[in-house]
Amino acid sequence: MPRPEPQHQRAHGRAELGFAQSPRGTVLRHLYHAAPLRVLFPRSEPDDLPLAALVNVGGGLAGGDSLDVAVSLAGGTSASLTTPAAEKLYRSLGDATRIATRLELAPGATLEWLPQETILFDGARLERRMEARLGAGARLLAAEMLVLGRPARGERLTQGSLFDGWRLRRGDRLHWADAVALESGLAPLAARFGFGGAEATALLLLAASDAEALAGRDLLRAAGHDATLPRPGLMLARWIGGAVMVREALCAAIPALRSGVLGLPPRLPRLWTS
Repeated sequence: MPRPEPQHQRAHGRAELGFAQSPRGTVLRHLYHAAPLRVLFPRSEPDDLPLAALVNVGGGLAGGDSLDVAVSLAGGTSASLTTPAAEKLYRSLGDATRIATRLELAPGATLEWLPQETILFDGARLERRMEARLGAGARLLAAEMLVLGRPARGERLTQGSLFDGWRLRRGDRLHWADAVALESGLAPLAARFGFGGAEATALLLLAASDAEALAGRDLLRAAGHDATLPRPGLMLARWIGGAVMVREALCAAIPALRSGVLGLPPRLPRLWTS
């Protein structure tokens, strides 16, 4: 009789964070995490937002692994979430790595979602979905960066698959949706009218008031970045090219928006630079 295929151990991490308002300002009211995800709380600067760091203690993700993150902010609260390092996705033996994030912002809340880059090793298979729901007057500054291979080793992403989808809602209405789907082959990564052989790509999103989104677009354009307003109250900036160039552009744009639009200190999360 043929031997059954070996069953590989998989990791299914989950993190839940809930922030509420108190006389001391924004405080953590709910926390749950399951390995390999852990939530740490580095000391934030006195003039900055409360900071939480999502840590994958497994050191990376393989095919069949999954991460599920849920963040909720009560009305009037403010918080910043980041990661201490890049997330690595290893070559898959067949199954996809699944990452799901859900952000719930009550009216008047402000959230920064600023993880560091995700590095796709050759042969990785990623399915990533982001869902954000914003109440009236809520503001979201969110960044995502993908590195398509390991440029320092001369490796490019030539095998595997990629699905990266966004859904942004204002109240009960869909405000913006976007997705990259390369599930039947990665030829578009090298194609001239696809990704053009780029090493990395990044998205920076600002969902705020109409005036704030417009100010953010003008500020980034003045600094030489390609920023657009797909609809009122939503600013998008995208970069594609060399991994170092893309990260440097993202690292310049985030502090500019924090200072020029959100009224926060013009700095990156400390974990990005330490």
